[in-house]
Amino acid sequence: MLGTKISFAQNDSLAVNYKKRKIVLATSSAALTTGSLIYLNQAWYQQYNTGKFHFFNDNNEWLQMDKVGHVYTNYQMARLMMGGFKWAGYNKQQQLFVGGTIGLAYMTAVEVMDGFSKGWGFSYGDEIANVLGASLAISQHAYWNEQRIQLKFSYSQSGLAKYNPDLLGQTFATQILKDYNAQTHWLSINPGSFMKKENKFPKWLNVACGYSAYGMLAGTYNNFTVQDADGNVFKFERERRFYFSLDVDLTRIKTRSKALKKVFSVINILKFPAPAIQFSKKGAKFYYLYY
Repeated sequence: MLGTKISFAQNDSLAVNYKKRKIVLATSSAALTTGSLIYLNQAWYQQYNTGKFHFFNDNNEWLQMDKVGHVYTNYQMARLMMGGFKWAGYNKQQQLFVGGTIGLAYMTAVEVMDGFSKGWGFSYGDEIANVLGASLAISQHAYWNEQRIQLKFSYSQSGLAKYNPDLLGQTFATQILKDYNAQTHWLSINPGSFMKKENKFPKWLNVACGYSAYGMLAGTYNNFTVQDADGNVFKFERERRFYFSLDVDLTRIKTRSKALKKVFSVINILKFPAPAIQFSKKGAKFYYLYY
């Protein structure tokens, strides 16, 4: 990307549409920020006492799966909001510096609220992850006008939430967010976007590298034993897992349908199910279909 010229000139092909702008601004300011922050304050933080602003170091928890989640969330917020600003006819500079940073501002506000809560604290690790995620999306939009390197997500129930439902979630909906054992985060790269246009490599085909962790019943270590139905005591060993797989960039599939393009853009946050190879300290394992 060295030596690449960034142009912030207004794109004449994007007609100003004030109705679309109102939709984008209403969505970003009310739904994404103000409304949800008020909800968080009432439903989440109100049960804890507030005090002086303080920091909290949780960088060693969950084998850093929570930090990877912060990177992913901020990347997707920036990507989708920049796309929304482009759709509404905002120029390149506005897409980058307003659309690209709205999600980061929101997540930073959440961290500040954590800082005043006695139940948590401001996590500098979380904030660094927030910045990295937004920066990945913004830098690619600035230099390439597209996302050649994407972050994606996949989920498969781990079966561990039942052993500590307070932390890992009691329902399917809460487990998606809380059970880090069930999550896999992917770095999905589009080789075709780095090749010449005449190259016949499929433009929609990506290669993906994944990261997950397993055996975590608590943040830093499993401080309790588990018993099965027969009374046998056992414990889960915490381990990191790495993956290599193929993926599909749905935004590069050609279609004339504007509605379908929007759908593809939204669901592209998910990793496409495909064969995968898993690597861990226990060795390698092949999956015919991993999701």
